[in-house]
Amino acid sequence: MSRIAVPAGLAAAYAEHGDESAAAWIAALPELADGFLQRWELRPDGPSAHGAAALVVPVRRADGTPAALKLQHVTDETVGEPLGLRAWAGDGVVRLLEHDEPSGTMLLERLDGRRSLASVRDPEVALLTLAGLLARLVAVPGPAGLRTLAGVVDGMLADAPVALKAVPDADERELLERCLAAAEEVRDEPGDRLLHWDLHYENVLASLPGSGRGPWLAIDPKPLVGDPGFELLPALRNRWEDLVATDDLPRAIRRRFDLMTEVLGLDRQRAARWTLTRVLQNALWDLEDAEDAAELEDAAELEDDDELLQEEQLVIARALAPRLQ
Repeated sequence: MSRIAVPAGLAAAYAEHGDESAAAWIAALPELADGFLQRWELRPDGPSAHGAAALVVPVRRADGTPAALKLQHVTDETVGEPLGLRAWAGDGVVRLLEHDEPSGTMLLERLDGRRSLASVRDPEVALLTLAGLLARLVAVPGPAGLRTLAGVVDGMLADAPVALKAVPDADERELLERCLAAAEEVRDEPGDRLLHWDLHYENVLASLPGSGRGPWLAIDPKPLVGDPGFELLPALRNRWEDLVATDDLPRAIRRRFDLMTEVLGLDRQRAARWTLTRVLQNALWDLEDAEDAAELEDAAELEDDDELLQEEQLVIARALAPRLQ
């Protein structure tokens, strides 16, 4: 019997969003995990954790060093993670200890999974910490072999004109058309930095005591080569309740944006355009999901028009309009 079980939540996520290859990967996961425990001389060291894509098993190496075995299905988003981690070499990010390219399995340094940057109560301290990490990450040039922002934007610009016709609300459609215009303005200079692509407070964990590492380290990158302005949206929409609590949501969004661009040394007009480009990307995904639901006649998903697009992102796009000038 396998020492590693597949969490029900992970299996459900793969069943909902994965294809046949993902289903096969989930079925083989216990055997895969056991194989790497043996191959890398690891022993389980506590309960496993998971998100929607990966299983992370806390382990000890043969010499007793704590580590984390990360197993995930290889996709366009996950295939670049080890390449990015190697390029960063542990500077502001979790260290890669071992990697098996065919399966995508990685052995990572162990961090404190109970303490994310979301636990820091002072919003400004948390934001400045996040921005400081992001500045270190984007200081590294993107290595060859990764997805590029240029390719991502080209795909978006090809899909958007038709997709946006499906937005029923005229004001929302006009807003997304402005996001499309912003993307067209920056497409010719997509940048060459190594981007995390999903850096927000819950993707920053505390290092282990006595590890000699910085207090906070980034995890779960989906590496992309491009302009750092494309990195800001996840942090702008995370810890949303902090922004709402200020009673002036647009102003709070702009303050968070301004602090991040200041720490990273970014041109605000350009960063605002890239942020609106990211809003457009997420909106296109929302529209694609809605189309898939319609094909499945999933009335529960479509009965509320508010679910078609994520309101927080639309609010961010409106709030950043003054930064486009």
